[in-house]
Amino acid sequence: MEFTIRVAEPEDKHYAEAICKLIAESAKARGTGIAERKPEYVATKIDNGNAVIALQGDQLAGFCYIEVWSHEKYVANSGLIVAPEFRKHGLARAIKKRIFQLSRDKFPAAKVFGITTSLAVMRVNSDLGYRPVTFSELTQDEAFWAGCKSCPNYDILERNERRMCLCTAMLAPSKEEVEMAHDLSHMIVKQ
Repeated sequence: MEFTIRVAEPEDKHYAEAICKLIAESAKARGTGIAERKPEYVATKIDNGNAVIALQGDQLAGFCYIEVWSHEKYVANSGLIVAPEFRKHGLARAIKKRIFQLSRDKFPAAKVFGITTSLAVMRVNSDLGYRPVTFSELTQDEAFWAGCKSCPNYDILERNERRMCLCTAMLAPSKEEVEMAHDLSHMIVKQ
C-alpha cells in the first residue's frame, strides 16, 4: 500500500472529527485508557504545524500530534492512530518516526516523551531512542496531567499521586543533547 505521510496543513482540518472518532473507537476496542480529544483541539494542532497525517489518496489512514509543555522543555507525541483497515503495514512506525523528527526539528532543546499502554508503541519508541522512565521524569505541567482526566484509569493515576498508572512513561533526549553527546565522543579516553 502507498501512503502519503506529511506534516498536516490547515486544509486537513476537515479530518479532525474523523481522527477523534478513530482514537475513541481504538481505545474502546482495546479496552484501554486513552485521553479523549475534541476536534477543535486536533484542528489547533494542525493549524500550528504540530501534527503529522497519513493519507491513502484522500482517505485518512493515520495521525499523530505534538504537545508542548513546561516552556518548551518537553514535547509529547500524542494521539497516534492508524485506521483499522491500514494496520499491519508499518504505518504507525512511519508516522511515529515522522512526528519524532518534526518534534526535534521544531523544538531541538526539548526532551520528547510519551505515555502509552500499547506494546507496539513502546517498541517503536524504543527504536527511536526513548527509554522507560518514572513519571517524575516527565513534565510536571498541570495542563499535561489534566489531559488524563478523560481516561478511565485517571483514578489510578491520582490515587498514586501521579507516580504510576497503567501507562508506561518513555523519554527520549532532546536533539541538542544527542548532538552534544556525538560532539564529545572524540574526547572519550579508551583504556
